[in-house]
Amino acid sequence: MPDLRFHRPDGDTTLKDWQYVHNAVIPTHVLPLEEVRERSQRHHLEIAYLGDTLVGCSTVRPPANDTMTATVIARVLATHRGQGFGEALYARGLHRARELGAKVIETVVLSSNEDGLRFAQKHAFTETERYLLPGDTIPWIDMRLS
Repeated sequence: MPDLRFHRPDGDTTLKDWQYVHNAVIPTHVLPLEEVRERSQRHHLEIAYLGDTLVGCSTVRPPANDTMTATVIARVLATHRGQGFGEALYARGLHRARELGAKVIETVVLSSNEDGLRFAQKHAFTETERYLLPGDTIPWIDMRLS
C-alpha cells in the first residue's frame, strides 16, 4: 500500500492522533489524553498514516499470563474505510500479539459500529459476550478468533 506508514505514539502530538481516531470511532467512550498516555504504557499502540493523513490506529493488549489471550483492535476513520487500512492495522496487531506469546486472540467492538462488526466477522471472530459498561447505553461485543 503506497505511502502507508505506521508509528508508535511517542509524545503528545502522536498520542493525540491516536486519541482522535479512538474517540471518533468510539464516541460513546471518549478518552482524555491522560488515559491515552497511561494506555500507551500498558498496551502496544500504533497509528497509521497515508502520507501525512491520519487514517487509523490500533491497540494490542498483551496476553494475560493465565489465559495467553491478547486483544487486537483496529480502528479506521470512516472516510478511509474500505481501502485496506483496517487489514494492514489488523495484520500488524495480530503479528504483534503472537510475538508477545498470545495463543488466543480476541477483539471488542461497539455494537453500533456495523463496519467494525462486519470486519471482525469477516476475519473469523465470533461473539462471546455482549455487555454494557456503567453509564453506557450501547452494548460492547467481545469476540474471539475462531
